[in-house]
Amino acid sequence: MNEPNDKNMKQSMRRVALTSLAGTSIEWYDFFLYGTAAAVIFPKVFFPQDLPVMVALIASFSTFAVGFIARPLGGIIFGHYGDRIGRKKTLVVALMMMGGATTLIGLLPAYASIGIMAPLILVLLRFVQGLAIGGQWGGAMLLVTESAPANRRGWYGAYAQAGAPVGVILANLAFLGIIYYTSEEAFLDWGWRVPFLASVILIAISMYVQLKLEDTDAFKALVEARDNDGEEAGPSIEKSPVLQAIRMYPRRIVLAAGAFLSVQVTFYILIAFVIAYGVNSPTVNLSRDIMLMAVLVAAAVMIPTQFYFSGLSDRIGRKKVYQWGAVLTGLWGFALFPLIDTGNTYYIILAVSMGLVFLGMQYGPQAAFFTELFSTEVRYSGASLGYQMGAILGGALAPTIAVLLWTQFDIFYVSLYIAAAAVLTLISLAMLTETSGVDLSNIEE
Repeated sequence: MNEPNDKNMKQSMRRVALTSLAGTSIEWYDFFLYGTAAAVIFPKVFFPQDLPVMVALIASFSTFAVGFIARPLGGIIFGHYGDRIGRKKTLVVALMMMGGATTLIGLLPAYASIGIMAPLILVLLRFVQGLAIGGQWGGAMLLVTESAPANRRGWYGAYAQAGAPVGVILANLAFLGIIYYTSEEAFLDWGWRVPFLASVILIAISMYVQLKLEDTDAFKALVEARDNDGEEAGPSIEKSPVLQAIRMYPRRIVLAAGAFLSVQVTFYILIAFVIAYGVNSPTVNLSRDIMLMAVLVAAAVMIPTQFYFSGLSDRIGRKKVYQWGAVLTGLWGFALFPLIDTGNTYYIILAVSMGLVFLGMQYGPQAAFFTELFSTEVRYSGASLGYQMGAILGGALAPTIAVLLWTQFDIFYVSLYIAAAAVLTLISLAMLTETSGVDLSNIEE
């Protein structure tokens, strides 16, 4: 009797998961496209040509950081409306914002054409990207995890998380393809713009989400409960979900941010800083293509890693998997740069790949973990605040700090930086309780 219903539920869940993966992949593609361009393109295109190489690189990575500064604000704004009007509607707005901002970056005139206005407009568009990504993660993640069965929440949450490495792959493939088919002059003149203009696809995906997907059962149950109580008798959450989340879960929000530090610091060192290091280091002096290829292969390896460890977290718990990932990430930081310094392509791929594998042990289960920390009426706000606070503290300045540590001291201090972030993550995890399999309608306050 229940077989048709079970089959329909599985098909519906698969459609939600794959749509979430598609949306987050293109959204992260846009966000990471900027990171790759900040390392190899923007210092030459949007800043004065007479700036020293390292000064232009630091300036470019500083504009990269603006997106992270905007992310908590995006989390607050989209979290507020996501808890009031639904996960789906806010996700659609976030996707369209990102698609529009990234397309406009592809149309932005260079410094040689409009002078100082070029980097200023670039910063503004990066800020809009940050707002969009601040809202996208919570919407896409909850659309999947709130719809998934409790014993498979980690596994299905990995679909939303897999968008990050898929986005890295797409961004690097886009640049490698353009590099292959254009000269260096053409690439710097117009070729780099093509991957940015391709982000108009995101607008089409946002329309599919709007027209084809329903909101989550957890949110619909919340709306029904509010309607039954009446507008006036309903909880104050309807007016300010963000403030309510802060009042209800201040400790969990802060600890969630701390748990995210290792992922953010190390991830942006692995996908952005290592490219700049390999290309600009006088002791290594590798080609841009080799470094982009290493990051691409490593991101591909990260995807099945995330799914495996997310599924494992359904069986043995979120914290245990997450903690082992943080330990291994901190230790691997000390092997990363010696392997890159060999100049051997295979060792470089190994160095970046293992780093992203250990990050996958943390990032994969994170969607389910953060979902299970907060009650339905403030889940979008609470999870987004924790995630985006961790993003700004960990990822915003990670490439810039890494450049400063490398140039002012030694590359060994970048390894120490990775290890320090891992220690802070372990401390935060130790203070959080295990959440695997919890009933989402009955989260402790």
